[in-house]
Amino acid sequence: MNRSECSGRRATGGAVKKIDRVMQLSRLLSSRRQPLPLTSIQEQLGCSERTARRLLEDLRNRFKAPVEYDRARRGWILGHASAEASELPGLWFTDAELYAFMVSQRLLADLQPGVFDEHLAPIRARLEALLAHAAPGRPDLARRVRILQMAARPVNVEHFRKITTALLDRKQLRVLYHGRERDETTERTVSPQRLVYYRSNWYLDAWCHLRNDLRSFSLDRLHPVLIAAEPAHEIGDAQLDHHFTSSYGIFAGTPRATAVLRFSPSAARWVADEHWHPQQQGKVLPSGTYELRVPYSDPRELARDILQHGPEVEVIAPKALRTHIAELAARTAAQYRRSKK
Repeated sequence: MNRSECSGRRATGGAVKKIDRVMQLSRLLSSRRQPLPLTSIQEQLGCSERTARRLLEDLRNRFKAPVEYDRARRGWILGHASAEASELPGLWFTDAELYAFMVSQRLLADLQPGVFDEHLAPIRARLEALLAHAAPGRPDLARRVRILQMAARPVNVEHFRKITTALLDRKQLRVLYHGRERDETTERTVSPQRLVYYRSNWYLDAWCHLRNDLRSFSLDRLHPVLIAAEPAHEIGDAQLDHHFTSSYGIFAGTPRATAVLRFSPSAARWVADEHWHPQQQGKVLPSGTYELRVPYSDPRELARDILQHGPEVEVIAPKALRTHIAELAARTAAQYRRSKK
């Protein structure tokens, strides 16, 4: 270990020790109903008056604890937190845990920009203050973490908030839904079950009272959105999983067939480590090719994923899927042949 590593460890160790003493002070004040004199705090923590005052200041300003000084009784006490705040006793983090938390909140903010900003900003500020205190000199996380999304469709912020509110409060929603495939708009009453983030876009799994069945709705196609007073119709987790996750991709329903795909040895280096479906089966063949089996009910999304591998993959079965992929590939090739003329 070199000298800089030693000094770095000493600095971090001192910061962690200080956080431990702040936590000790918090527990000490939480256990007392009467104000605690500064001399008692010094005695309990085994520190000087100056250190005790600095710890009290950190607990109040850095950790936002409701620390108050009772002048009449000449002591320190934890007052009542505001009605909008919630105390989380024992929630103390190492610097590594704080970084993990910061990455998580950054991911949440980027998944749906604007929705959680007003709630996450105060949390982010506190986390950054804790990191600056526990690990000074570390780089700004926002400059070091990038989250890239492909083909994301924007969702109205207010609609997103209403949908999440109804989902958690277990209320029905009244919406207008515009389906892309038929280019039709229908009025729906739905009971939200799950919010799904899939391939850079948001979907709502819900019980549709118009169709009397489970449906998945793309959030960018729901407008306007109204939270109804009626309680949501509840669907069990087992039924939701069977309906929405049995088949391939976003298309729900009981699988109608199993696709057997064979990837070239070069493509197998990547595909063999990829997760295509919870019930997929894969094996490397003696030739070095990789055989992947996935259940599906609708071939559209599966076909797109197959075609992106071009000549590196072959559909072995079923025959209908093999024919479908061959036709799509032929039409694509014909398109390029026409473009040369």
